[in-house]
Amino acid sequence: MASVEQSNEKTWQMYLCHLPTNTWSSSSFTACRLPSPSHLNSQLVSKGSEPSTCFLLLIHCPLVDAHQPKFEAVLSEVDILLNDLTFTISNLSSWMQPESASTNLATKLDDCFIRREPLGVVLIIGSWNYPLQLLLLPMVGAIAAGNCVILKPSEVSATTGSLVAELVPKYLSQECYAVIRGGAEETQELLKNRFDHIFFTGSKGVARSILQAASLHFTPVTLELGGKSPCVVYGPVNMTAAARRLVWAKFFNAGQSCVAPDYILCTSSTRDLLLPALKEALWEFYGEDPRTCPDLCRIVSPQHWTRLRALLEKTRGRIVIGGESDQEDKYMAPTVVVDVSEDDALMAEEILGPILPILSVESVEEAIALINRGQKPLALYVFSEESSVVKTVLEKTSSGGFCSNDGIVHMTLPSLPFGGVGASGWGSYHGRWGFETFSHRRACMLRGWALERFNTLRYPPYSDGKLGWLRWTTSAHSCVLM
Repeated sequence: MASVEQSNEKTWQMYLCHLPTNTWSSSSFTACRLPSPSHLNSQLVSKGSEPSTCFLLLIHCPLVDAHQPKFEAVLSEVDILLNDLTFTISNLSSWMQPESASTNLATKLDDCFIRREPLGVVLIIGSWNYPLQLLLLPMVGAIAAGNCVILKPSEVSATTGSLVAELVPKYLSQECYAVIRGGAEETQELLKNRFDHIFFTGSKGVARSILQAASLHFTPVTLELGGKSPCVVYGPVNMTAAARRLVWAKFFNAGQSCVAPDYILCTSSTRDLLLPALKEALWEFYGEDPRTCPDLCRIVSPQHWTRLRALLEKTRGRIVIGGESDQEDKYMAPTVVVDVSEDDALMAEEILGPILPILSVESVEEAIALINRGQKPLALYVFSEESSVVKTVLEKTSSGGFCSNDGIVHMTLPSLPFGGVGASGWGSYHGRWGFETFSHRRACMLRGWALERFNTLRYPPYSDGKLGWLRWTTSAHSCVLM
């Protein structure tokens, strides 16, 4: 606890030294820059055939915190971060350029543009399910925009939090970046201070307390909250391929992904074809006894395991695959539940675990109606060989992201924004979208002293004639007519 207190004290000093000036500019943050690609490669990527020490540490943490396989840790915690970082470094110079703004006749000789500027000091609060990705990936956008950053790792993933607290001051300027460790109490103390932006990934309950704290200082907030992401399987489908993609997307990280398919909507006949394919895919991926498979993650904590076990005990559905669990090992088998109703316990909240309910519907319209009765999800998936089905679901629903005939993969592209809508989140990030989230778009007009006679149209004494001419020269059509 002593290290946490020392870190807290240092962070308050760093934060307070920046706060009173409130004069953020590009020159104010010359030390707060993204590393060069060569430095990035030397520190985090393999050197020849040998991985760097930093790389090994990064992939070791998920293994300790949640027994996540190395394969999944590299993909979800390291590579997605490196890809976003490389993409940002490659494009940052163009993103930073002033953006020209259109003018009318009255402003034709003015230089009008939009300038991206840092917000100031931002707070990023990470989550436990992907403790590196969900903490450091938004930090890429914050640094790219020129901000100082305070990181608050999840206390649930303690090993990852310790590593971040060790590596950030080692590789980044301690005048610009700091890490605060601790639990809910430390977070509440942190939120009593004024920040220029707060970025939070986690539950809706915690988000409410963050919004309340942010409102005292009128601090803008980005929320990544998740929700129940539906998957519609309808019409002719390659069941073997669909099952393999569904099983991978759902049970990757033991289902502890905010964009994992939360439940399936399909007809009874489609369900009867899908179930054998799901069983085959699960056997292919995890073997006859998934408990002994090194490629299946464990639940992150005893509390999360207990919550998931309670959901299985409360459901009125029928478990047709899996259902086994071990509290001591925090193990829960990949589980499929059928005959689930809309008001079932499994449909009351985001599952965030290896439990996949299947609800029966009679038509794609019924599936859409069921989706739209709930809150807007973070992701929505459709499996169908009919493009008309995909198009119909896309056009008649709303979600943070959308992907047809696969799951999760849409969020790996840094060129696509990642974020929710409505109750699944506010704002987005990844690639340019992270840069924009942490930038202030400043409207700028640079005027000279020419055509002062023209300005007399707006000076008193006023007249109807002046008003008519002024309205015409400031209209959107004035330049087009000229």
